[in-house]
Formats: sequence, structure tokens, C-alpha cells
Amino acid sequence: MYSILSKKVLNPNVTQMEIEAPLVAKKAKPGQFIILRVDDEGERIPLTVAGVDPERGAVKIIFQIVGKTTFVLGQKEAGDSIADFVGPLGRPTEMEGLKKVCIVGGGVGCAIALPVAEEMHRQGIEVTSIIGFRSVDLLILEDEFRACSDKLIVMTDDGSYARQGNVTVPLKEMLEAGERFDLVLAIGPGVMMKFTALTAKPYGVPCRVSMNPIMIDGTGMCGGCRLTLVKEDGTKVTKFACVDGPEFDAYEIDFDEAMSRGRMYIPEEKHAYDEACNLFKQAKA
Repeated sequence: MYSILSKKVLNPNVTQMEIEAPLVAKKAKPGQFIILRVDDEGERIPLTVAGVDPERGAVKIIFQIVGKTTFVLGQKEAGDSIADFVGPLGRPTEMEGLKKVCIVGGGVGCAIALPVAEEMHRQGIEVTSIIGFRSVDLLILEDEFRACSDKLIVMTDDGSYARQGNVTVPLKEMLEAGERFDLVLAIGPGVMMKFTALTAKPYGVPCRVSMNPIMIDGTGMCGGCRLTLVKEDGTKVTKFACVDGPEFDAYEIDFDEAMSRGRMYIPEEKHAYDEACNLFKQAKA
């Protein structure tokens, strides 16, 4: 069993926890992820490592409550335990040779982007961060990004905080003004990553995205996390996010296919979530 060391609600739908997992904390690097099970009967879900504290043996995770498992996990408190916590999995973010980077985070994807931004800042890389949310109520990690960014731009779709608009607007403005980055790294909803790539491509800027498709075992054996990459000559290649990623060249990703596959189980997910909520309410009554 893995103890929950701390819990913090970041917004009504997003929760941060620290899990006691010394071996993972010792090895994990930015960009990697873990797979957990809340209990012996639960499903496996992947969550990105949002930070580590090797001295305390703590691994930080940040998750959005979207289905049964994240709902059940969100009911846990500090001092409780979860059944399984496996990692680190996947390939860490490649940073060698980078001097100036733009990190684009959308919604809960900012939790994945933050440790990357922090490590890049620690290595002396110039970091421009653009983070976007639907509204101020969903804003997370602003202070943390400000601390590790040479420049931070905050966007809200409805204009309820900072600047109104989506994250591609300031990115395009900077590129049009002559800003040049060694890399644009986009992490967030599929549609956001797709349009970030479309925005950056005309300017010849390398762009990578962190993919989080359906995933089960995290070792490449189940094939659930497969992605189609389309090379410049039109050749299609199948890769697996859990072992070949989670980061890929954004210009090669078939985003439409990836987003379609990611929506396959939404009805089942909603049914399981509603069922878990009802059982929780009955237990509390």
C-alpha cells in the first residue's frame, strides 16, 4: 500500500496529492508518468509525475475528476492509502541543447508542463510559459509557473482573468514578431495541442506534444495507447505512448485519430462515474 502524504484541492475539479513512493521519487524525471490503482478492484490509470521530493520519498500527482477512478481517488484524504503506484514509466523530456523554449499548457495539462518548466529553468534554459484555462475558476499553478518562467502569459477563454483568448494567440504574436524558440512544447487537450502545432509549423519551429491516450499496462504490451505518426513522405508508423513517448513530434501526430480514439469510452466512463457518485452519496446519507 502507498500512503497519501498530503492532499490539496486546486480547483473544484482538480486535486493535488503527494504519494509516499520512495523508489519512484528517486528515479522519476520530468515528462514521465506512473500508473496507479486506488484499490485491488480498481482500474489502472496513468498520471504524470508532477514533482518529486526524493528526501521525503514523495511523488506529486495532479488529477482531474472525470471518471470513476479519479472520483474515488479524490475522496481519499491524507493518511489514507492506495493499492498500487508503479513507475516511473515512459521517456523523460529531452532537454539537451535547448536554450530558449516556449511551453504551452492547457487546463490540467499544466500539471504535466510544470515539472518540465521547472527543470528547464534549473538548467538555465530561457522559458516562456503560456498557460490557458476556460475561466478563472479553473486556474491552477500560476504562482509555480511564474517562479520558473522568464516570461509568463495567462489566458482565459472567457476573459474572467488575465487576457482573453486561447493559448495560440500569444504564441502566434511572438512568432510573427520574430521570436525564435528552439522548441515549442504543448501539453493539454488534444485540440489545443493540434492547433498549437498548426500555429508553430509555418515558422519552422520544432514542436513536441505530450500524448495521454487510453493506456492500461504501461509496458507496450496491451497496445491500447497506440498512436499513428505520419512521416514527411506520407508513411504511417504506429508508436506506443507508454514506451515510445509520451512526447512526440507534433507535426507527425494524427491528432484527429488520437482524439477520436480518446472519446471511445466516454459513455461508459460517465456511467461508471455516476454510479460511483450515487454509491458515495448513499454511504454518506
